[in-house]
Amino acid sequence: MNADWQTYLGARGARIADGEVHGFGNPEDELLAARDATIVAPLAHLALTGVSGDDARTFLHNQLTSDVKHLEAGNAQYAAWCSPKGRMLASFVLFRRDADYLALLSADLCEFVRKRLQIYVLRSKVVIGDRSASHEILGVSGPQAASALQNTGLEAPAAAMDVTASADASVIRLDGQRHVVVVASGAATRIWQGLSAIAVPAGAPVWQWLDIAAGIPRIAEATREAFVPQMADFDRIGGVSFHKGCYPGQEVVARARYLGKVTRHLYRARAARPIAAGTSVFPAATPDQPCGQIANAAPAPGGGFEALAVLLEDAAGKGELRAAQGDDDGIELTGIVPVSG
Repeated sequence: MNADWQTYLGARGARIADGEVHGFGNPEDELLAARDATIVAPLAHLALTGVSGDDARTFLHNQLTSDVKHLEAGNAQYAAWCSPKGRMLASFVLFRRDADYLALLSADLCEFVRKRLQIYVLRSKVVIGDRSASHEILGVSGPQAASALQNTGLEAPAAAMDVTASADASVIRLDGQRHVVVVASGAATRIWQGLSAIAVPAGAPVWQWLDIAAGIPRIAEATREAFVPQMADFDRIGGVSFHKGCYPGQEVVARARYLGKVTRHLYRARAARPIAAGTSVFPAATPDQPCGQIANAAPAPGGGFEALAVLLEDAAGKGELRAAQGDDDGIELTGIVPVSG
């Protein structure tokens, strides 16, 4: 997060720790606003990586799970980058701006992804760079999101995973009400003023809850190499193409689809106490036999916590499940329902 941007937000009541905005003074009200009204949130837990050059399209198409060759300038797509064993190293929202390909990903994976992707460049005409220092990322969600964007001079895209662009910003519509704004740092304060005149300022945990409510997993350092894409239902959101050529882990991903060997899937769960991404889940009756892992978790409106968890089908809904938590007996998970259901 740009230092000037951080100072600006701090002067407007933002509680900032470890480079992330955790709220603007009343997290409970911010969560309720996210559920019932319109919010705007600085998304410093995300980073922006850029891939440019004559071979950028082919390079990314050969590395990611999505069909990059058919990604048009006015569209975005979910994508994953896998290890040779088919495990997700990172997840992205990928879009184009002019000739550049830009990827939103978990900030704690940005440097790892940049360095490891660089290994595969070889003689390709490709430049990979961290664009986070020159851009800010905002989330806008709610029934007045389009009006808030219009108040800044930005156009809301017409459909999910469409992109609109202005001189200083790109707007990605993720679904019916959620939008991500990627804005040049020099224009961030102007955009924020227009958005916050209509939308309630909120912290990153509020946006993370919205991701969970939408059933969208995000791979971070805690879950790197934990899941094959289908385990996280990444194929359900268009993050996997089964009609393209090879990419790292493609054989494993394809085999899981065509042989029907995916026995773990994404579920929503609730808990009374805080839980963290990467935490193992186990049946209460057999605490030494994990049956899954927490993918994402966040505080929920009205209290408690909600999570996305990758669980064995046989374990979900068949007895009490608990998330391992230190030396105690774990945190009970309730309300477990499949995301794809």
